[in-house]
Amino acid sequence: MKLVTFTHNKLTRVGAVIDNYVVDSQGCADIPASMIGFLTAGTIALVAMQRQIDSGAERIALADVKLAAPVPRPGKYLGIGLNYADHIAETGRDKPEYPTFFTKQSTCVIGPDDAIQRPKVSDKLDYEGELAFVIGKRCRHVPVGHAHEMIAGFTVANDVTVRDWQARSPTWTVGKSFDTCGPLGPWLVTTDEIGNPHRLDLKTWVDDELRQAANTSEMMFNCYEMVSYLSQAMTLEPGDVITTGTPAGVGVKMQPRGYLKPGQVVRIEIEGIGTLSNPVIEE
Repeated sequence: MKLVTFTHNKLTRVGAVIDNYVVDSQGCADIPASMIGFLTAGTIALVAMQRQIDSGAERIALADVKLAAPVPRPGKYLGIGLNYADHIAETGRDKPEYPTFFTKQSTCVIGPDDAIQRPKVSDKLDYEGELAFVIGKRCRHVPVGHAHEMIAGFTVANDVTVRDWQARSPTWTVGKSFDTCGPLGPWLVTTDEIGNPHRLDLKTWVDDELRQAANTSEMMFNCYEMVSYLSQAMTLEPGDVITTGTPAGVGVKMQPRGYLKPGQVVRIEIEGIGTLSNPVIEE
């Protein structure tokens, strides 16, 4: 199932994408209007959405809706740094002994086709194409072998980073959290459709130039290890977003630097999920 948060006729709710249409959930009491509410409802909401799909309920052309990020305002947005060997090599850093996590503030999140703003205070705006997963169950102290049960689905993320502001703090948080630096989408693909999330091709283009090409099998800490590790420290809740790191090819390591400029478009494609595309504009 491809779950979306969308707006149509000035109303925002959750739906499911089938081909080039969105199955509308409006009027279905068992389907909450927000994605966090939907995920919290769990099986009840999923079954109700499947009934909507099977019933032939109203379908709206995808072109006639505005897609938001699948989770427009996650409770927690956590990213892992230095999780691909080739990216570690291009940064010149040592391989971390433990997963290195940072926080992106949830106000940075935008959806597909929304504009990434190059901030007034910096021209060092960079992209990072990443697989992201969304937590589906409230959990703590999760064994690695059960971690897959805590994940609701997967989406595409662009961990946009303002590099000079990132470098000002060892936590990276401010440079990762500028407004519009958190594109997510275009939808949340449930785990049953993905199978093994650790064998997916990932590619990032800036305009027509391929900048990143990798496979999620190259991650050093996989999705389930991340869930287990984080849940030792904190309660993970439905709608929490966790990004899984970026491979080599980021703009800051290009010669000359490949920072994003207004007028460009960043496009990230992940096998089995889809494509997230965002234009770049001046703030």
